Amino acid sequence: MGRLIAFLYGLASYLVFFVTFLYAIGFVSGLVVPKTIDSGMAGSMAEALIVNLLLMSLFAVQHSVMARKQFKQWWTQYVPKSVERSTYVLFASLALVLLFWQWRPMPAVVWQVDNPQIAGAIIGVSFVGWLLVLTSTFLINHFELFGLHQVVNNLAGRDMVQPTFKTPVLYKMVRHPIYLGFIIAFWVAPVMTVGHLLFAAVTTAYIFVGIFLEERDLVELFGDEYKRYRNRVAMVVPFWRRSS
Repeated sequence: MGRLIAFLYGLASYLVFFVTFLYAIGFVSGLVVPKTIDSGMAGSMAEALIVNLLLMSLFAVQHSVMARKQFKQWWTQYVPKSVERSTYVLFASLALVLLFWQWRPMPAVVWQVDNPQIAGAIIGVSFVGWLLVLTSTFLINHFELFGLHQVVNNLAGRDMVQPTFKTPVLYKMVRHPIYLGFIIAFWVAPVMTVGHLLFAAVTTAYIFVGIFLEERDLVELFGDEYKRYRNRVAMVVPFWRRSS
């Protein structure tokens, strides 16, 4: 019964993540969803700046702290290891839901592309960024990354296999194709408002902080093998060795 409950919890956490991810595409792109990065009642610039920075900081702290090895060792004293990743994914998704809900628009336009054909092409490129994010997760192990693999193995009574270092397809050109996809999705926009620019700038800065923390963990896990990979393959700009 405990394994079944863990599986249902992991499945629910994954579904919350997937809906949140789809909403994020609409939120950033300004399409389909009821609340976007530029919609809602605009208040004062100071209030919007403070609230938005706090929302992004909350996500960044949660996302970084719960991913660290030391936190996991403490956290799994209270949460079963089988649902540790699912809990992380759920909390991250809820932090994003809060951001979407409470985000304050800052509608002043920084740049705007008026030509509809060019604007459509730009939106297409931004969707390529989102597709790159999703594709990159499947190239490694999408369902393990988002906690579903762990609860399925736990339900079946199987142990998780120890992680092995691999660099499939896109990972041979760039170490962090997921982050590259996010950068493309956030920055490539036919209309860039102050609020969108703030979101893109802060999240990009956080991405590079996250890369530093993540690579430190990967070096600890895989040692010289990852160091050689880091020296050989660019960080986020394909084939640009200076980005290492």
